[in-house]
Amino acid sequence: MTLDYIPPRYEAYFAEYPNLAPCRVAVQEKGLYRLLTAAGMQSAQVSGKLRHEIRTVSEYPAVGDYVMADLNGGGTAVIRAVLPRTSVFLRRAAGSETAEQVVAANVDTVFLCMSLNNDFNLRRLERYLATAWESGATPVVLLTKADLCGDPAPRLAQVEGAAPGVEILTVSSMEQDGIQRLAPYLNKGKTLAFVGSSGVGKSTLVNRLLGEDRLSTNGIRNDDKGRHTTTHRELIVLPCGATVIDTPGMRELGMWDAGEGLSAAFADIETLAAQCRFADCTHRTEPGCAVRAALERGELSETRLKSYQKLKTENAFSGDAESYLAAKEEKFRKIAKINRTNHKK
Repeated sequence: MTLDYIPPRYEAYFAEYPNLAPCRVAVQEKGLYRLLTAAGMQSAQVSGKLRHEIRTVSEYPAVGDYVMADLNGGGTAVIRAVLPRTSVFLRRAAGSETAEQVVAANVDTVFLCMSLNNDFNLRRLERYLATAWESGATPVVLLTKADLCGDPAPRLAQVEGAAPGVEILTVSSMEQDGIQRLAPYLNKGKTLAFVGSSGVGKSTLVNRLLGEDRLSTNGIRNDDKGRHTTTHRELIVLPCGATVIDTPGMRELGMWDAGEGLSAAFADIETLAAQCRFADCTHRTEPGCAVRAALERGELSETRLKSYQKLKTENAFSGDAESYLAAKEEKFRKIAKINRTNHKK
């Protein structure tokens, strides 16, 4: 693979870094990188100066980022600058309450993959939608493994209720005509990302788009759920000139500063909430609550409302993470000062 397309928006930066080459991050694993360059793939690391300037984890290069790098004549390249992103898919890092993680950057369309067998989960889909809307990319719901569902119509109707205004595609990687439904998104220079839980068929779909079995895949388990196969995020150039990012299955997708994404994903509830008599209505027992009225009319489900409230609470907690980290840093500065004073004494 070679880098044969650079978005015109980045041309202004080339003069700022005259001795560096524009590249794109294709693989990131534990601080090591593989860059897509005009000559092919090359290993890379972040420069010490850039590490010093980085303030948060999400500012490190991530898969999909365009960077300026010193290619060192084909040796280990050195990334010296990360170019501005047009979108960034963020989540709370797994197992952490105070750290974010970049899933993918500079994505145009993010396909939220959910299979139509036992992996089907509307509440998880709502979570993915909020994060996708927040990223700046356009979300598309991709219902996979249609060949394993006798009648997808009822579940399709449920998804339409959970993802208002979002395009929904039903595909089977076993059928070529299903893959053709992705054709409108496969334009040269566009970047797609496949996101979803383990075993929903993301790698199989990428293989179909590639026309070869390049990525490892596995079948379903005895419980009708897929096996985890992808172990890292990877950017791949398709024959059509579009690029696709395959991501590992996510055991959890914690919210991270996704207020606007939540508003977009639950626009129906927020529109109702704006009609409540009280601006601080909790939608429980207050008179004149438009949300409760919609519940009583059957226009809104109780489970969707609870999902919205749960994600709002979780997102508010993540919003406090920055102040938490600042307080933590200040605490350790004070500890260090005390230790230095004691040492002098």
